[in-house]
Amino acid sequence: MSTQNESTNAEPQEMGFLEHLGELRVRLFRAAVGVVIACCIVGYFSNQVVEYVLLKPAGGLTLINTEPFGQTFLFFKVIVLCGLILAFPWVLYQLWGFVAPGLYITERRWVGRITILTSLCFIAGVAFGYFLLIPSMTSYINDFTLGGQTSGVKNYINVGSHFSFIVNMLLASGLIFELPMVTFVMARLGFVTAALMTKYRRHAIVVILILAAVITPSPDPVTQLMVAFPLWILYEISVVIAKFTNPSPQRQS
Repeated sequence: MSTQNESTNAEPQEMGFLEHLGELRVRLFRAAVGVVIACCIVGYFSNQVVEYVLLKPAGGLTLINTEPFGQTFLFFKVIVLCGLILAFPWVLYQLWGFVAPGLYITERRWVGRITILTSLCFIAGVAFGYFLLIPSMTSYINDFTLGGQTSGVKNYINVGSHFSFIVNMLLASGLIFELPMVTFVMARLGFVTAALMTKYRRHAIVVILILAAVITPSPDPVTQLMVAFPLWILYEISVVIAKFTNPSPQRQS
């Protein structure tokens, strides 16, 4: 039994400074090669990628280009962005390969789980932003016209600004969906408890409603609740995670 505990809590591997630099160089090179390969794959399907990533979220908006070589540079931006997303698991794996030798076996287990679940949470947030958040916002932009639909201001959106809008919304929604994993880490370190989150649940709901109103420009309460509901679900999931990560003293005894 003691032998098993000793193997479980085995000392991390000792490496010198130059060995760390060499390992870091190898991991960065492998990550860069993976990103390049992913960008090449995305470039092969460039027409479909541009259609679904850039044009489809625009809905009924009229996109225009106002800069020389604007469409050319934007084309490569879309490829690089999608290439980074495609290569994200590989880059994360290389990061994990660099950090893992310096951890205990027990630490490797829960850090490895964090790595996988963090990727899944981020992908879920990106999907939420792409399929729900961005369409609702572009629909409101397309319908809202100063002065009326006939003689009001027409919306002609710069394609570069539209792309930046998509990236910002996807990044924001992806980071928001990391709330359960942030709670897990903070509870693991003892900064957050389920009792604390339960105590301030009403305050959190108010913050969620304000955040949903800021994220969605539409004054329609249905759209705001459509955004607020997943955020509230994430908060409740975080409470459960904190409860099992940092159990009460009665359960520990």
